[in-house]
Amino acid sequence: MNKKTIRDFDPAGKRVLVRVDFNVPQDDNLTITDDVRIRAALPTLEYLLERGASLIVMSHLGRPKGEGDRRYSMAPVAGRLQTLLPWHRVHLANQVIGPQVQALVEHLLPGDIVLLENLRFAEGEKKGDPAFAAAIAALGDAYVNDAFGTSHRADGSMYAVPQAMRAKGGPVVAGFLVEKEIAYLGQAVTNPRRPFVAILGGAKVSDKIGVITNLLDRVDALLIGGGMANTFLAAQGKAMGKSLVETAALDTARELLARAGDRLHLPVDVVAATAFAADAEAEIVSVDAVPPESMVLDIGPATVAAFQKVLEGSHTVVWNGPLGVFEFPRFAAGTFAIAHTLAGLSDAITVIGGGDSAAAINQAGLADKVTHVSTGGGASLEFLEGKELPGIAVLDDA
Repeated sequence: MNKKTIRDFDPAGKRVLVRVDFNVPQDDNLTITDDVRIRAALPTLEYLLERGASLIVMSHLGRPKGEGDRRYSMAPVAGRLQTLLPWHRVHLANQVIGPQVQALVEHLLPGDIVLLENLRFAEGEKKGDPAFAAAIAALGDAYVNDAFGTSHRADGSMYAVPQAMRAKGGPVVAGFLVEKEIAYLGQAVTNPRRPFVAILGGAKVSDKIGVITNLLDRVDALLIGGGMANTFLAAQGKAMGKSLVETAALDTARELLARAGDRLHLPVDVVAATAFAADAEAEIVSVDAVPPESMVLDIGPATVAAFQKVLEGSHTVVWNGPLGVFEFPRFAAGTFAIAHTLAGLSDAITVIGGGDSAAAINQAGLADKVTHVSTGGGASLEFLEGKELPGIAVLDDA
């Protein structure tokens, strides 16, 4: 998937619209508790600023109920961005479009930044309204998408705005973060170094059917854990006690098992608990001996060893979804053991597919030990399914 990037145009003297993903978590006092998403966009912002551009930066934040829901104002984000870019002036617009925004933009100097108010304060954002998109596109001379995490949505800022920018002759390109996502996820799906191993976890098979189907004929091995493994084990006729099992997906699981043959690896032992709780009584049991009153909350040590053996000689690994209830320390061992295994692979491209997998690798302190941690949970999942992402498809082809 070849798309033009910010390297493909000269930003000097231009006002550049940059769509970022600053949807950051905040506490009850509206203090940002994790600024990873803001920091992830800095290479793109700094590249453009250093080359003489002024920036109109835009993002959504949370799910506000209209413009009056000031809990979701971008004000805390503007403050953090100013701290991270102390040599540049960051102005917060009090609206998404309108006279105040136009006045701010008209007085921008090279190296200045205007951060638009929360895109979701404007009705036209979710609707993809052409008039709304044209009003935003009119503010700038070029459009940059550096928000991979929302690229699977055809929102106004992701799809209609770049279309409006192209209509007026401006470049529509990817930022460094989106470029990196396309490169690593794209290589894994289309041209992986082999052996290629995919690890899939999470709660439900139904959430990952598209990914399994798309990857099944591409991988050399598929390791399945998490709650979704229960459904596959039940499809093999194993009694899973009170574990989460998607009965509606049993036939699909059987079909996938038949199609995959020995490439699909399931747990051989599990950590079974008497309740879904951090302090629940738990024991390690074979998948053939799950107690009727228990539920599976993690993979067991024999499974970890079996999965590690498959991973040993791999050259490409994609991981999407935790292998147990890693939020509870007692049931995080399997997930963290596999995270450490991936971090220790010296000759492999290791791609973590966002969402809970990214949270787990970060919690384990290993994000800098793997090749790439995706910033988009839903977007990376759809990418791995082989779906076209609107926010990527709309960019200029290289």
